[in-house]
Amino acid sequence: MRQLVLELAPPEPPSFASYVPGRNAAALAALRSALAGGERFVYLWGPSGSGKTHLLRAFETAGGRAADDVQRLDEPGQIALFDLYNALRASGGALAAAGDEPPEGLRLREDLRSRLGSGVVIQLRPLSETEKAAALRERAKARGIALSDGVIAYLLTHLRRDMGTQIAVLDALDRHSLERQRPITVPLLKQALRSLEQEKKGRRLPPDIAGPRKGGP
Repeated sequence: MRQLVLELAPPEPPSFASYVPGRNAAALAALRSALAGGERFVYLWGPSGSGKTHLLRAFETAGGRAADDVQRLDEPGQIALFDLYNALRASGGALAAAGDEPPEGLRLREDLRSRLGSGVVIQLRPLSETEKAAALRERAKARGIALSDGVIAYLLTHLRRDMGTQIAVLDALDRHSLERQRPITVPLLKQALRSLEQEKKGRRLPPDIAGPRKGGP
């Protein structure tokens, strides 16, 4: 079991390929289009957990520039983003930004708000429980695993619900089940999470990586 703990690394670096779009396929298409020479400025908005940071990091990896949580920018940060927008506009670069409100609802400088709203503006929506379950099944199917409804329900109710964490745990469980020649079941999953909790206490791992979820979304 210790091998599982050591192998349970942070989620893989965000990419477009690993993004589960659900109802957000338009955002994925807009970002890819920006990088390919289409409308070069994209603003994404939505609540925490809707995938904003994943998409922005994937956008940067693919060669674009990104600014997350723009609603938190102080005055110097707003000026810097305004200057970046103008520089990319002049050079032909692509910029993606994200916040928790549409541009008109942001408490930012008016000139920056207008820039953020000048390109493609798309609202992101969190994945539903059904969409998350489907994504886990697809990931498992790609690895030759048939997940029971019980295992999926346990993953979604006892771990952080972001897909990066869910998939990282699923991948580690797959490796562990192959080593032990045991199928992935709820008892095996509970055993793995108990081990992670013990390792977390011993190594002071961040509490949101493992262990039963105490509440919240």
